[in-house]
Amino acid sequence: MAPEDKNRATAAAILPLVGGAANVGSVAHCMTRLRLGLHDRSLVDDEALKAIPAVMGVVEDDTYQIVLGPGTVARVTPEFERLVEEGRSESSVPAPAEATAPASTSASGSASGSPSASASAAELAAQGAAIKAARKAKNATPFKLFLRRIANIFVPLIPALIGCGIIAGLNGLLVNLGWLTSVTPALAAMASGFMALIAVFVGFNTAKEFGGTPILGGAVAAIIVFPGVANIEAFGQKLAPGQGGVLGALGAAVLAVYVEKWCRRWVPEALDVLVTPTLTVLVSGLVTIFGLMYVAGEVSTAIGSFADWLLSNGGAGAGFVLGGLFLPLVMLGLHQALIPIHTTLIEQQGFTVLLPILAMAGAGQVGAAVAVYLRLPRNGSIRRTIKSALPAGLLGVGEPLIYGVSLPLGRPFVTACVGGAFGGGFVGLFNQLGDKVGSTAIGPSGWALFPLLDGNHGLGTTAAIYGGGLLVGYLAGFLATYFFGFGKDLLAEFNVAQEPAGAPSPVPGGPASPTPGPDTPTKEPAGV
Repeated sequence: MAPEDKNRATAAAILPLVGGAANVGSVAHCMTRLRLGLHDRSLVDDEALKAIPAVMGVVEDDTYQIVLGPGTVARVTPEFERLVEEGRSESSVPAPAEATAPASTSASGSASGSPSASASAAELAAQGAAIKAARKAKNATPFKLFLRRIANIFVPLIPALIGCGIIAGLNGLLVNLGWLTSVTPALAAMASGFMALIAVFVGFNTAKEFGGTPILGGAVAAIIVFPGVANIEAFGQKLAPGQGGVLGALGAAVLAVYVEKWCRRWVPEALDVLVTPTLTVLVSGLVTIFGLMYVAGEVSTAIGSFADWLLSNGGAGAGFVLGGLFLPLVMLGLHQALIPIHTTLIEQQGFTVLLPILAMAGAGQVGAAVAVYLRLPRNGSIRRTIKSALPAGLLGVGEPLIYGVSLPLGRPFVTACVGGAFGGGFVGLFNQLGDKVGSTAIGPSGWALFPLLDGNHGLGTTAAIYGGGLLVGYLAGFLATYFFGFGKDLLAEFNVAQEPAGAPSPVPGGPASPTPGPDTPTKEPAGV
């Protein structure tokens, strides 16, 4: 099957399982997930979605998110959007409730037919869904909703950050080797062009997210990177082009949105087309030049100085805490506050020293998953889930392992965080010793981060330290989970053989009939 046909087939398989085109209100994607705004969540068939080969898992947050993995999601999303548009243009009204009813009945019948069946990957997924639902309710606070808005501003910029970051790494390698000297200036321009104007893109996305006119947000943010600001004084100091960076652009665009909305309310309609954009740029531009650029510049400088101080003095301890707490921050939705910090560090230093440390959390998950696989040799269902999700976990896509294995089990999620803590401590220790390990972009993790690595020493040293951190994270997560991740009750509940889904019941007394024994559970899973 051609790649285009495969991507369209995946999109076609997903669409009816989320309620059809009529149930889809919005479509977007990030690095790994297809994010859908749905009118009626009850029309979604979670289990059928998870059974699609290309789907690594589902996550319910403010949007319904289908994990497809890096690369795949960028190809499936346009096909999905086309199918949605085709469905709407044909005015088709799907009836997913009736369509999915037999499957639900079948699944229910299967479950009820085996009341003593042991805990399986399906039951883990149900526990994971319950945890996600509770987390979603807790996360619906004004502060966390604001953080999601901030994430919506920066996430669309990640592909450009990755592409330019890889080109920057390639250019640095060629310069160090003295190769292709006529080409490296061109590569430097490609790598630096986006970062030189990133404030404009942030301003554009900010105005769009906060309900203003995107181009006006971009126009106000463009003031920050205009070379002519070097001739302007504010607070007794000459301004510098780019001063304030993405934080200044964010503040300037938000201010522009409020000025624009005020103008729309009070300016007569006959004058609106002339007065509103003029006042928006004039008022917010003056505040940006004579206030925001200086203030945001001081904040940006403080962020960079604090990150350097933290890892130079805290070292292993700071890395241990950051690596161990990152996944709980993700569960609380607070990790989105780190995106502007990463971007500010990349603007200032060329790389963010925080991302390689935080990436160790995924290494802990991988190590924990391998331990779960070995500790549950009889549970074929969970072992199949781990085998299918492990390659994605190695590449930094951790959702299938988190929501399908470690989080529903409970204690293995904690021991996975311990693995991330030790990996983060390893990388942090080398930062304290003077070997900075950074990433030129945000988004990738795991093995996928290697092409984006940068630091204050050679690429070989930087890659070796990061690779060592991954190995420490794998090993610590494995050992912590293998020896401390399971109590007797948890092993008794989950370390039992599974019948294949839909398998016919064995004839009593026949050769395939299971013989009741001490390992046969006689109660529903107790949970963790």
